[in-house]
Amino acid sequence: MSTPIKLLVIGIAPFFLNCDVDQKKESNIQSEDSLYINRTSYLEQLEGFWLGTSIANWTGLVTEMDKIGNTNDISTLPFYTREDWGQMDKPAIWDGENISQISNMIDFVLRTPGELWGADDDTDIEYMYQHLILKNKQPKLNPKQIRDGWLEHISSIEENYLWVSNQKALDLMNEGYLPPDTGDPRLNEHYQMIDAQLTTEIFGLFAPGNPELARDLASLPIQTVARNEAEDIAQFYVTMFSFASLNPEKSIHDRIDSISSLARDYLPDDEYPARMYDYIRSLYESNIPWEATRDSIYKAYQIKQRHGYDITSKNLYCNGCFAAGINFAASLVSLFYGEGDLLETIKIGSLAGWDSDNPTATWGGLIGFMMGANAIEEAFGTKLSNEFHIHRTRQGFPNDGYDTFPNMAKNGLKVIDMVVSDELDGLVDTFRNRWAIPLPPSTSTRAESYTRSTTR
Repeated sequence: MSTPIKLLVIGIAPFFLNCDVDQKKESNIQSEDSLYINRTSYLEQLEGFWLGTSIANWTGLVTEMDKIGNTNDISTLPFYTREDWGQMDKPAIWDGENISQISNMIDFVLRTPGELWGADDDTDIEYMYQHLILKNKQPKLNPKQIRDGWLEHISSIEENYLWVSNQKALDLMNEGYLPPDTGDPRLNEHYQMIDAQLTTEIFGLFAPGNPELARDLASLPIQTVARNEAEDIAQFYVTMFSFASLNPEKSIHDRIDSISSLARDYLPDDEYPARMYDYIRSLYESNIPWEATRDSIYKAYQIKQRHGYDITSKNLYCNGCFAAGINFAASLVSLFYGEGDLLETIKIGSLAGWDSDNPTATWGGLIGFMMGANAIEEAFGTKLSNEFHIHRTRQGFPNDGYDTFPNMAKNGLKVIDMVVSDELDGLVDTFRNRWAIPLPPSTSTRAESYTRSTTR
């Protein structure tokens, strides 16, 4: 008699363990094409995002603004080539004769267990946005929540790790302005700079497989500091990150090839970001070395002002070396030629020139997410630190700013639980430990084909 009873209990247990599942919602989802994502796997991928972006950020910082071409009284030619990897660093444009304090060699910057990954502008505002979403219990932040978060967590002192558009936005917030006015060209003259594209990629990870929602969640954070083409470029990265969870059975190279093309479809055809993408893609497909493609970018956009990219005519400091456009172009070089290999992508990104830490950190985060933290350590052949200190650059966070990538990933999972349930009308299935996400209406046949291949 005891055995049948045990079997009965075992059979009933899953029902009670899964009692928090909305049965009606589950039925509706199962009646549609849906995307199923394992939460445990995604957790490790989120940890990989933070680790990958930190490695790429700190490695790219060694060469940041070492090579921007020649402009006015600044001369940095020739650009770096593959042969410069492992060689002595050259001074950045603001360092005089001094080389990087991070490393005197152009090489990977790694932190081993017991050491800290310090926050930088490629990680700290994304960390802040994740914190604000959880604090306010809503994934779509409103203007006041963004303003209050910036004023609480970003110092107003001179050395606060903000520059150009981010700094101007903070100044405007202190004057009483709210986003999106803080990114309005009439108030913020730096609206075309790089700032938005290095602070908002994470919103793509918050809406897996749904770029429309990801772009909506990211819209106000992006417009806090950017407009026009700079806004479109930032949304390009968000779109790629949203698609990054799809087709995990394919190689990272193939996935990047597909999702970059899909993200390209969101760029207006008549503006320079789309034309940059097409131009650089064509050079890559012509099989010329990445250095030749990078040199072509410099000539086309910083000298000839091709495709309407007119930064040079504006006579900005360092010929707009902080601008969204030229750094977007440089990022595509490392994305295409890196071909999904994390180490190769970081190498090329660090050597490509201009604001090298920012685009490199973006792709380090994307590929790191696709790989997961364990695979990153395998790729580098060593155990790496998972400890992070947000108070290197920001302020006002718990535990005196000390955190870990696993905990940051867990917080990201909480955000996505909220997004799946409240914004995507999906199911957080804690029994099966997965998300069931209804697929959105496709924006193109290619996107539909790519997305539907991920359904289970």
